[in-house]
Amino acid sequence: MRKVKIDAVLFDQSKGAAVVTLVEEDGERILPIFIGIPEGMTIFRELNRTASPRPLLHDLIQTILQGLHTRLEKVIVDAMSDTTFYARLYLRQHEALVVADARPSDAVALAIKFQAPIYVSEEVLEAAGRRADHAVPEETASRPPRPRREETSEEDIHSWLENLRPEDFADPQ
Repeated sequence: MRKVKIDAVLFDQSKGAAVVTLVEEDGERILPIFIGIPEGMTIFRELNRTASPRPLLHDLIQTILQGLHTRLEKVIVDAMSDTTFYARLYLRQHEALVVADARPSDAVALAIKFQAPIYVSEEVLEAAGRRADHAVPEETASRPPRPRREETSEEDIHSWLENLRPEDFADPQ
């Protein structure tokens, strides 16, 4: 099992999908996981600490779990079948441990909210991981302006998100 961090959220307009890239903390492999655009936007918002005007499902889950005195200990992307990845949430309530299946996009969004570590099994990295210099071809993915946190203000991020239009994600055909 390898600890990873989120490297980027990429938006592929030609496929109408997003890609979240997880990179080994102490290695050189990257795991690209295709997810939906709404899930990609959720992760992008969470990474940039930009609140949604209305609570999203991940906000609701966090509120419920906190109300039940439950914390997210870790997330593990532990299996795959064809191009579908599977993840597990490890939730701790007092002495009880609950393990729940989740889509990787939901698991990653919750890990960000709870500041929980993310891990990927060695088997998944062996099967689908790529060396950092071969992760996602630039010609197939376009990156929204990804500001560095220390260089961009929260106001800049809000402005960028407010100016997003549906056609920004439309199929160019």
